[in-house]
Formats: sequence, structure tokens, C-alpha cells
Amino acid sequence: MTSQPAATVHRRSVAVRGVVIGPGHPLVVIAGPCVVESRDLVLRIASELRRLSDAYKVPLIFKSSYRKANRTSRDSFSGIGDDKALAILAEVRSETGLPVVTDIHAPAEAKRAAEFVDMLQIPAFLCRQTDLLESAGETGKPVNIKKGQFLAPEDMRFAAEKVAATGNENVLLTERGTTFGYHNLVVDMRSLVIMQAMGYPVILDATHSLQLPGVGVSQSGGQPQFIAPIARAGVAAGCDGVFLETHPDPAKALSDAATQLRLDLVPSLLDQLVRISAVLREHSGGSS
Repeated sequence: MTSQPAATVHRRSVAVRGVVIGPGHPLVVIAGPCVVESRDLVLRIASELRRLSDAYKVPLIFKSSYRKANRTSRDSFSGIGDDKALAILAEVRSETGLPVVTDIHAPAEAKRAAEFVDMLQIPAFLCRQTDLLESAGETGKPVNIKKGQFLAPEDMRFAAEKVAATGNENVLLTERGTTFGYHNLVVDMRSLVIMQAMGYPVILDATHSLQLPGVGVSQSGGQPQFIAPIARAGVAAGCDGVFLETHPDPAKALSDAATQLRLDLVPSLLDQLVRISAVLREHSGGSS
């Protein structure tokens, strides 16, 4: 890395329909299936995540993409239809009370998606797209920007500034691994600290960080056996939240089958993350 922010600025918090992310607040989990595959599946997963959120006292934001634009193959599943998928996400919000986040891929999508969800997410490959960032910011919704696999963490300040320039400073930054040669990613835990020094809450994406891009046949591979260690390390390093995709049967998932965490393994991981976060908060005077 060639440079870092000169000094830590005041760290702000971001509220996503009642869930507050940032310094002095509990660890937040953003979780859900990669993409809306069907109403029944999405509501089943959302209901279980609501239960786990209550049981482990973990603030949780439900995530699912209403459409997948970045696919390895043109034949890969991209969605069930925008209107239908967005309506299902709105139903998740009303039925479970969980805040909801979804990806957008083009400026024209921002205003439409914002009608159905509580936060917009910018995919990693699109994190430099000025028009997209500005359109997301102009909705007034919180914006979660995934760090590009090709970017140094300090460069994410420019992406955040594009959203903030619209008057919307409700920005989250998410680490999701950095390209490490062909077909591999690596997580540099220093990036969590570097991005936090910009003043924004920082999330660690523990599932996309373990993709093996292009390794599968017409799809990305992955190493889900490392989800728990990566998540634990991120919480111990002081991230403000953990992002993970989950599915009852990842092998049958229509997107990111190789990296989603099996739904029945989520409780154990949440228990571990809550315990680590509690220790960190205790030793930092509750200010982590």
C-alpha cells in the first residue's frame, strides 16, 4: 500500500430503519440469500433470520439481490423479474420488520429500488461508477459500497465522496476481498482500519471474500469452509458489521452456490461473533 489517510476523522454512524451501524453500537449482521429465487424461499430465510436476530440479540438487515447483472456466463440465472422480486423484498420488510438492502446496477434502477428497500448496495465491480453512486445518493437512502477487488482500501474515499456530494452522508464501506493473482481473493484486515479512518462504518463481507472467480464451470467457485474464520477475524479486528449470504441448501442455490453459508450453520456463527464482539467492546470501554 502506498498511502493511508493521515489521521482518523470523526467516525459517524448510519441508521438503516432503526438499525444503527457504527462506533458505540452493537455489531450488525447483513444476511440473506444471494438473489431472490422465489417468494417461499426468501420468506423462509427471512423468517429464520428474524428469529435468530431476536435470539442472539443481533441487529440484522436482510439482503437479497432482486436481479443479478454480473454473471460469469450469459446463461447464468439473473432473476425472476424485477417487479416480482422487488415486491417480495417489500413483503419481507412488512412481514418480518427487518430492514432490507438490495443491489443496483445502473443509475435508472436507484429510484425504483429505493421504493421497496431501506438501503441500496453498490456492487464491487461498479464502485467507481460516478453516475450510479450519485443516483444512489440522491434517493436519500443509506448506501453500502462494496470495495472493488481491484482497489486499495484508501481509494474508497473517492467512492464515498461521490455519494456524500449529493448531500447524503449515510454511507457504509464493505471489504469483500482483493484480487490475488488469477482465480483467487485475499482479505487484508488492515483495510477495515484504513476505511474506518475515513469516518464511515465498515462491513466485512465474509462470503464473497471467499469466491474463487471463474474457477467453476461457467460460474465462480468458492471456499465456504473459511467463512467462520474470516468472519471471526473481521469482528476481532473491529469491523462494524458482518455481511454473509445464506441459503438452506447452497449447492442448489441459483447464484453464488459455492460461497453461501448453509442456513443451519448461521446460529453457531452468530454466537461466536457476538461473543468476540462483547470481548472487544469490554476491552475498548464499549466504544468499538
